[in-house]
Amino acid sequence: MANESVLLLNATYEPIGLISWKRAVTLVIIGKGELVEQHEDRVVRSAGGRSFPFPSVVRLVRYVRRARLDPARLAPNRRNLTARDRGLCQVKDCEAAGDTIDHLLPRSRGGVTSWENCVLMCNGHNTGKGNRTLTEAGFQLKRTPARPRRNETLAVALVRNEQWAQFAIG
Repeated sequence: MANESVLLLNATYEPIGLISWKRAVTLVIIGKGELVEQHEDRVVRSAGGRSFPFPSVVRLVRYVRRARLDPARLAPNRRNLTARDRGLCQVKDCEAAGDTIDHLLPRSRGGVTSWENCVLMCNGHNTGKGNRTLTEAGFQLKRTPARPRRNETLAVALVRNEQWAQFAIG
């Protein structure tokens, strides 16, 4: 429950992004949001003894104009790399979960943390690659790593969650 994300919708039911469950409960309690979907088998209990449905999707009561997401400002962190790489190891013919972030040109050789130089790899492939390049390790990638397009990370999250898929646009 500590890391559970909740889908936040604008008043028009357009997906805005993911927020923490604590923020979602707060929005509902103060009247700025309304519960659209909930986890039927879970509740949030307050110190005062009240219980609230555990949110999955919350819609804002008032429409919020949003600035366009600038892909150039999207950081290549674990959450964003996991969304871009769909949580899978990026070594060709491997379907294991991508547990680690690998720098294609190792940092010890001058590699930087960038969208083009980082991919998810399973522990086995990352350990096997070590401080070598892909060519030296004999690995090939499923696809060339690149900066994600606008809202690609949110779109991946919407498709992967059954309760959220109905809110995917397009």
